[in-house]
Amino acid sequence: MTRAADPVLAVAVRAARRAAAVIADASRDLRRLPTFSKEQGDIVSAADEEAEQAIVATISAAFPDHSILGEESGARAGTNVDSPYRWIIDPIDGTMNFVHGFPYYAVSIALAHEGELTHAVVLDPTRDELFTAIRGRGAQLNDAPLRTSACTRLADALVGTVMPTRKSPRLPRFLPILNGLATRCTLRRAGACALDMAYVATGRLDGFFVTSLRAWDVAAGALLVSEAGGRVGDFAGGPDILKSQEVIAAAPGVFNALREAIGAADSR
Repeated sequence: MTRAADPVLAVAVRAARRAAAVIADASRDLRRLPTFSKEQGDIVSAADEEAEQAIVATISAAFPDHSILGEESGARAGTNVDSPYRWIIDPIDGTMNFVHGFPYYAVSIALAHEGELTHAVVLDPTRDELFTAIRGRGAQLNDAPLRTSACTRLADALVGTVMPTRKSPRLPRFLPILNGLATRCTLRRAGACALDMAYVATGRLDGFFVTSLRAWDVAAGALLVSEAGGRVGDFAGGPDILKSQEVIAAAPGVFNALREAIGAADSR
């Protein structure tokens, strides 16, 4: 079976495209309203929900027995409560960016089988960039193969991160790490986990870390990075990131150095 003919990936891409259509309509409506108006908030909330519904409907029609974990609707079982398959979806990763018209957000969809990620799609609707991965078969951007960067020195690395919200209990832990890394590498904070990790897979970023997340923030991005030749783990280097609230994703040449620098700065 060719990659293009993979039925699971085809469903995931179709679901992402349908969600992107919802997001595009909402984006046009947002531009017609004053910033921070109540109507603006209503549009964003509705777009999040409708985009997730579009994803869920597409997946459920093709794989009714699969369970789905979504940011908006939480966990839902399929027709087979014992199914080993679970979809992990985020209809708008980077919602705050979307609200402000900052063009850095994405649709994120991943499938796990017995806890192991097997398929991933991250769609950037503003640039029409489609990042995909299948376990054991590599990662692609618009059908072109991806590889992480060849960077081997943390001092040369461009490292992305997403800050916890100002009310997050994890913010006090994050700030010392941010300050510690500021003298060790060049940092970028664009505000969307899925896209940051996709950028690690493309080599646009050499590394990425985050201290406050949920499974839907990183599931698709993690498979993209690993299938592009990078490394993904928690701050101790462990692999079970879907149950952790911390993750590092990086090119292999800087993963250990980034993990060690985070460890040295982490005040816990």
